[in-house]
Amino acid sequence: MSKLQEWQILKSKMVLDHPWCQVRQDEVKLPSGIVIDDYFVNIKPDIVLVLPITSNKEVIFVRQYRHGAGKFFLELPAGRFEPTQESAEDAGLRELEEETGYSAQQLIKIVTLYDNPSKETNQIHLFLAEDVVKLGEQNLDITEEIEVILIPLELVLEKITQGEISVAGTIAALFLGLNFIGRS
Repeated sequence: MSKLQEWQILKSKMVLDHPWCQVRQDEVKLPSGIVIDDYFVNIKPDIVLVLPITSNKEVIFVRQYRHGAGKFFLELPAGRFEPTQESAEDAGLRELEEETGYSAQQLIKIVTLYDNPSKETNQIHLFLAEDVVKLGEQNLDITEEIEVILIPLELVLEKITQGEISVAGTIAALFLGLNFIGRS
């Protein structure tokens, strides 16, 4: 049995409370007794990420600008959601359709991960969607300008090793999803 102990929160206050960014400042007492009065935590909504594969064994990617890094990235369809307002599966189906115009009959849950648990509160819910079909057009948010790109499944690993696919969540979903497919 582990002797590790959780940190004790002595005080907590929101220092930034904006719809797009929330930051909490905690005063914590470590198991050693040391008190840290300025431990900052980003309060973030959960994220759903979908690995969509067509019947022709093509993976549907989205290419879009990411302002934080100031670059364009090739990613899997994804989006934020509030688990109190919709399920991860419903959010995944919605994000797939909104970002790509493609639809899936069902999503298969791969796994739920934490992105950065030392400083962020959210989870990433990874799903697999097989035999997706194009049923409509994109329905994008005002901050989104997305190009839909289909890549043959057998070329995905090469795109990762060449650096064309470089977003950690997308890479995790691809490896875990491809492993899941290989086991089924």
